[in-house]
Amino acid sequence: MAQEYEQLLLKNQLCFPLYACGRKIVAAYTPYLKPLGLTYTQYIVFMVLWEKECVTVGQLGSSLKLDAGTLTPLLKTLEKEGYITRERSKEDERVTEIRITQKGNDLKEKCKDIPLEIAKKGVNLTEKDAKELYRLLYLFLEN
Repeated sequence: MAQEYEQLLLKNQLCFPLYACGRKIVAAYTPYLKPLGLTYTQYIVFMVLWEKECVTVGQLGSSLKLDAGTLTPLLKTLEKEGYITRERSKEDERVTEIRITQKGNDLKEKCKDIPLEIAKKGVNLTEKDAKELYRLLYLFLEN
């Protein structure tokens, strides 16, 4: 069947390889995160908290490109598990601060080798190409 609209061909979509790569990356992390009882989204929340220890929900959402509707149930689960605390800011009650607990910090030790394991799987990119892909992806995210 002839394609009347070239713009509707899957092969012409930038969004599709981005989507497929994202799924593939999350799948690569799953064997390492599942035994720890973590999802990929929870893992990246921890990465922010291991770096900053205390952030607002807004700052976390901005860092992870996630909205409050996605973060709230995830944060409730992490709080229930004892990994974080959520408190209203003393300066502004509209703001919720997220703090990592000792249990959350202890998880860092169990996760420290995950990036190395993922790197071993390789992406078949030269270092130059990997840096360029990183640059282009962040350029895309900033727009």
